[in-house]
Amino acid sequence: MPGSAKPGLSFRTPLIFEQGAADRDAASLDPEDLPEVDPRSAFGEIAREVPPMLPEVSEPEAVRHYVRLSQQNFAIDTGMYPLGSCTMKYNPKVNEWAARLPGFANLHPYMPDELVQGALELMWRLEQGLAEVCGMDRVSLHPAAGAQGELTGLMMIRAYHQAQGRDPKKVLVPDTAHGTNPASCALNGLKAVPFPVGDSGIVTTSDIAPFVDDDVAAIMATNPNTVGLFETHIAEIAELVHEKGGLVYGDGANLNALMGKARPGDFGIDVMQFNLHKTFTTPHGGGGPGCGPVGYKAILDPFAPVPVVEQRDGRFVLDYESRPQSVGRLRSFQGNFGMMVRAYTYLREMGAEGLEHATELAVLNANYLRVRLGETWHVPYDTTCMHEVVISDRHLKEAGVTTMDVAKRLMDYGFHPPTVYFPLVVKGAMLVEPTETESRQTLDEFVDAMKTISDEAAADPDSVRAAPRITRLRRLDETQAARHPVLRWRAPEKRHEPSSASGETAETRP
Repeated sequence: MPGSAKPGLSFRTPLIFEQGAADRDAASLDPEDLPEVDPRSAFGEIAREVPPMLPEVSEPEAVRHYVRLSQQNFAIDTGMYPLGSCTMKYNPKVNEWAARLPGFANLHPYMPDELVQGALELMWRLEQGLAEVCGMDRVSLHPAAGAQGELTGLMMIRAYHQAQGRDPKKVLVPDTAHGTNPASCALNGLKAVPFPVGDSGIVTTSDIAPFVDDDVAAIMATNPNTVGLFETHIAEIAELVHEKGGLVYGDGANLNALMGKARPGDFGIDVMQFNLHKTFTTPHGGGGPGCGPVGYKAILDPFAPVPVVEQRDGRFVLDYESRPQSVGRLRSFQGNFGMMVRAYTYLREMGAEGLEHATELAVLNANYLRVRLGETWHVPYDTTCMHEVVISDRHLKEAGVTTMDVAKRLMDYGFHPPTVYFPLVVKGAMLVEPTETESRQTLDEFVDAMKTISDEAAADPDSVRAAPRITRLRRLDETQAARHPVLRWRAPEKRHEPSSASGETAETRP
């Protein structure tokens, strides 16, 4: 910020930042062209008494600072990101181009329906495409993430039961279900009832039959499940639950292993969420914005969130009124539209054959890793997997090397670690998902790195336990970071003369 004074306030503050110096400026503005503004006149009581303490930097300093930060982050654009259950696949850049088209990017959510027909048609067509992929009758695009999609689906299930004069409370959740399922139950006032799966890693009718009674509102089934296996008994389980009046929630987090090959709606699933960031190549991570649409059968349509995009007389409208039993609005406006544009672009680019081929490659890559990693590492479920494979640190016990040590050491070899210590049913688990976007050469490099780490653990376990060694930061004290997080930058401990009438120093300013 420039150091020039404004009426009533002194903007000259002591500089105690690592970068910058007084009078450096990244703006190309002539001070003569800037109007004089009294903040107190413009903002009244909310005007700051003391201006914010900000660094004064030049344009090269500002650009280099943020580029340097970006280079310190690992990203899918820089290397393989084998996070199991999270599906960190490459995002096609054509998606970004489409989302930045001015006709989409410059829309305002308060614009009237007649001025956003293109956007509404895209939402309507995306809904139709997603419904076809998963075998559902309708899709709500509202939820901002997969977890909120779970919440929405269970809200609809609860509303369905209440409309029938029932109030069942139990939701059956297998050990191999997605990790957010119990939280979604709790937020809906439902009771998550976990039950174990057998040694096969999948749920059988004999496993679940003792838990199914008249108080079961639903079962939440992740298929493929979090050990990477297809739930082959899902149709029989759905029938068993339906006989007791319950519904079947299908966690669609792992749809990228079924897309184009099988439709959850055909298994007896009544409602499911999509994770567009996992299956349909929209960005993942960073806190959003995300998109977790919910597909559902016609019996749940009266309870769908509003507004809903409808086509009437050749025009598209946002319908707020036709569902008096709706669970209501899930978020502001109509959802994260930019994510919808990206997902729709992917659907149109791939087509039916392309989506099927992506599934084939995802499953092929995972099974390739299962076989190659199995030459060195313990594979708890050594059978044909779907999109991801679980390995464990069992053979490293004598060396005293753990899953966390392996994850840290992988960073030295240029790979983001896989998901660690999940699923919980496998001790010392590492859940690896290559996705369809990685080549065989990259997978071989990953296998070689894992083999090298295994050899290092046997020959020099201390070197693995000390990893990472070549990253910008060495191993952190994660317990300390969790218990005493540092959430804001603080100036070095220096004394300064008061710089305002209030006597505040730079250290005490907000």
